[in-house]
Amino acid sequence: MTSPTPYSTHKSFTLDPLFPLKRWLDNLEINDRPFAHFICRVIPCSCPFERTITVLGRKLFHIPPLCKLNPLYHQFVGLRLKALSYLADVCGEDVEHYIC
Repeated sequence: MTSPTPYSTHKSFTLDPLFPLKRWLDNLEINDRPFAHFICRVIPCSCPFERTITVLGRKLFHIPPLCKLNPLYHQFVGLRLKALSYLADVCGEDVEHYIC
């Protein structure tokens, strides 16, 4: 009879020092029109670091979007989406100028 290994029943432990900040950003409520506009202005809709370098009309190279390397990327995108939803659904504003 074989006994189960003690490691097979334990969950893996990962240390995430940014977890409290991630949780705070995920739980942040948007219920103020100026704050929602501020969030939409500050958090860009696309990565500002992505570039295509051209010289004399010829593409030399492309720098891919680096924003996904940010450990808080998903929280910022979610916060921007909450702000856009608040402005469109609750305030009835046109948010087309914030969308790329």
